[in-house]
Amino acid sequence: MKKDTIAAISTGMTNSGIGIVRISGSEALETADRVYKGKIKISEAPSHTIHYGHISDGDEIIDEVLVTVMRAPRTFTGEDTVEINCHGGTFVVRRVLETVLKNGVRPAEPGEFTKRAFLNGKMDLSQSEAVMDLISSQNEYALQSSVHQLKGSLKNKITAIRERIIYHTAFIESALDDPEHISLDGYGDTLREEAEEMIAEVEKLIRSADTGRIMKEGIQTVIVGKPNAGKSSLLNVLTGYDRAIVTDIEGTTRDVLEEEIRLQGLLLNVVDTAGIRSTEDVIEKMGVDRAKEYAKNADLVIYVVDSSRELDENDEKIMEMICDKKAVILLNKSDLDTVVAEEMVMQKMREVCEKTGKTCGNIPMIIISARDERGIEEFEETVKNMFLSGDVSFNDEIYITNARQKSALQDAEESLRKVVESIDAGMPEDFYSIDLMDAYESLGNITGESMGEDLINEIFSKFCMGK
Repeated sequence: MKKDTIAAISTGMTNSGIGIVRISGSEALETADRVYKGKIKISEAPSHTIHYGHISDGDEIIDEVLVTVMRAPRTFTGEDTVEINCHGGTFVVRRVLETVLKNGVRPAEPGEFTKRAFLNGKMDLSQSEAVMDLISSQNEYALQSSVHQLKGSLKNKITAIRERIIYHTAFIESALDDPEHISLDGYGDTLREEAEEMIAEVEKLIRSADTGRIMKEGIQTVIVGKPNAGKSSLLNVLTGYDRAIVTDIEGTTRDVLEEEIRLQGLLLNVVDTAGIRSTEDVIEKMGVDRAKEYAKNADLVIYVVDSSRELDENDEKIMEMICDKKAVILLNKSDLDTVVAEEMVMQKMREVCEKTGKTCGNIPMIIISARDERGIEEFEETVKNMFLSGDVSFNDEIYITNARQKSALQDAEESLRKVVESIDAGMPEDFYSIDLMDAYESLGNITGESMGEDLINEIFSKFCMGK
């Protein structure tokens, strides 16, 4: 680990009320002395105090500032840290940083402050990743999940499982070294029960990854339907402004429109697509093909049915697309004279799914009017319940939001299952300890206790500058 002193701008580079330049390292306090002019020297100031003064470059005063002093180890990085709170103009903040760097400090690399916190034992790798998740969170659930993990919820769970693994590994190794005093008779049954309990705990964490991904990244959502069914009107209602052009002319939407929508605390990454119908128009046909491709890869498909027009072959094509997908059917235009009822749509859905050999799931259907905004609240509640069953609690539940963590858990589960298989096959006890240690190492990848330097550097390189 590099022990030199680093500095960076830790606030966004835009004009604002306050900007912060952070300095961390063994020479942080002495560096501040060289640029700060106030009543006392920063190196003589008590820890966790704030001091008023000026930042100067030689005889030139750069800005009027408040300087926060935090002495090791009670800091974010575990090192002496100084934060210069200056005015938030981008030019001013840059000048303050340049002045600091001229006095023997180097620029911090992306994520280097958090990396130092990790290497100094202030947090484990799962907590470090939660810092970045917290910064990039875009909805309430992602925020709460990140805060929960930052407090050590995942770290504590993984540590507890690893302690159980290392206990059994140590017992087996001790018995193999000293068989006269430590017996392994019947130990396989005990270990099998323990391994199955640990597998269940790991599986629960793996299952949480889908919900965790939805919390973090949002629901990839596609709106499909025939031309003029009201797809763009629905998008406008959900966004709260006229995002899409709405006319009575069929084929108005020819390309996809993308929008982020916050709904019931969740983030929907919504794509409004071209109306699906048979067409000779080359451009419109490209839009229809794109709509089908987006729907194939979506987490959620919203099928908007024009209930004022009879179902036709275009509706059947759409039903084929959503038979085995997670979907919601919206019977739109309930403010007009309707000719399509819920029973008709469900009957047609069953026929299409049966004909294509696909599974016709229990797709919720809601009567709405995008024009009058009727049924929208029911739709929002339905979507929330589809992806977050019941109330989401962050008291005891842990949600995996990281593909790297999920992969490590899957590796650990596989190793623990091999332990059970070895016991059932009557294999020698030293086989148990090999697979137990593989599981131990895999779980250590989550907390960073079993990771190589290159991979750690790769993870922190993705962090934002100044954090």
